[in-house]
Amino acid sequence: MDSPVSDPRPLRVALLGAGVVGGAVARLLTEHADDMAARVGAPLEIVGIAVRRAGRDRSDLGVDPSLFTTDADDLVTRADVVVEVIGGIEPARSLILRAMDHGASVVTANKALLAEDGPALYTAAAEKGVDLYYEAAVAGAIPLLRPLRESLAGDEVRKVLGIVNGTTNYVLDKMDTTGAGFSDAVEQAQALGYAEADPTADVEGFDAAAKAAILASLAFHTRVSGTDVYREGITEVSAADVAAAREMDAVVKLLAICERGERGVSVRVHPAMIPRSHPLAGVREAFNAVFVEADAAGELMFYGKGAGGDPTASAVLGDLVAVARHRVGGGLGPGESSYADLPVLTMGDAETRYHISLDVEDRSGVLAQVAAAFADHDVSIETVRQQLVAASDGESARANLIIVTHTATDAALSSTVERLRTLDVVRGVNSVMRVEGS
Repeated sequence: MDSPVSDPRPLRVALLGAGVVGGAVARLLTEHADDMAARVGAPLEIVGIAVRRAGRDRSDLGVDPSLFTTDADDLVTRADVVVEVIGGIEPARSLILRAMDHGASVVTANKALLAEDGPALYTAAAEKGVDLYYEAAVAGAIPLLRPLRESLAGDEVRKVLGIVNGTTNYVLDKMDTTGAGFSDAVEQAQALGYAEADPTADVEGFDAAAKAAILASLAFHTRVSGTDVYREGITEVSAADVAAAREMDAVVKLLAICERGERGVSVRVHPAMIPRSHPLAGVREAFNAVFVEADAAGELMFYGKGAGGDPTASAVLGDLVAVARHRVGGGLGPGESSYADLPVLTMGDAETRYHISLDVEDRSGVLAQVAAAFADHDVSIETVRQQLVAASDGESARANLIIVTHTATDAALSSTVERLRTLDVVRGVNSVMRVEGS
């Protein structure tokens, strides 16, 4: 008779950070310890939680107070798996590399670091024979990166179009549904905890750009960094822009757009009008959603909570279970895939459509001059709509000219807009916004 197999050795888990996400990870890992052990095939033992300040009351997390330490450098050398949720570039990068150097696999939610220095981390993981998982870095609880990296590995992804920042989606949603101005909507988001006291990273598109770089890298098997992503935030989106979208039966969203074309890949983040019939148009409040188009799979959509302690912790723990299973059973998960090495196009080469609102003279020949400016730059006009504007006493007749273009390169469209600004019949360019999703 075979002798019974002894219980497997507990896997040592080091947690870097005990903030909103780190605290939720520690709490859930403690509360569900038995279930996690059953799923992994071995107990998961927290051997330490690195924090910036010791002595702070963290009794709500339900973990042994002796686990908290300010010596993160030592902690990462004592673990089988290191979970990094402190964010930022340093000391996160150095700690992750140190952990890998000591044989630990890593789970991280650090989108900024991955977008800036992902290749160095992938290379280190491969050299040391450890896992690097980062599902929580994009779209919180939504299972998105693993489907791109694994489920669609046999397909060719053509486009990833998504709302990946809950703060900006909340702001734009309130501007659309309640008529709130930008500043008021931001204040509402801050009051609800959706926006930081300094919302710059969100409203200027930095957060979404980092996520777009990660999505494009996975989808197109090409290294894309944050600096490769064209970025434009929502601070210039006005009530008039939102109203103009409504007149087109559209909404304004901050979109991360990753496309693969014949000449390379285009990766950009900017506000755009999308028709209300598009699945992304109905994404409300602070939710995230990502629309994926692949050759064989067709159109897929991933939707859910993109931020918050528990939702993000759910993604972290999912990665932790996967990585821990690899440690117990042997082997590794998929590493970086950058074999395609496609060129990353500039924004000028990206193809898009425009919605342009012009303040023009209301007299004969105006439309011909405007149309000629578009023709000179090889931009085709899809629709034109004119709205008369009441003129003040002694003022010449005026009109608003609303033009929506067909698809053209962004460079051609931008040059057209600059040409329009020089025309005598154009009193001003009221607004310019890209149109997507149709």
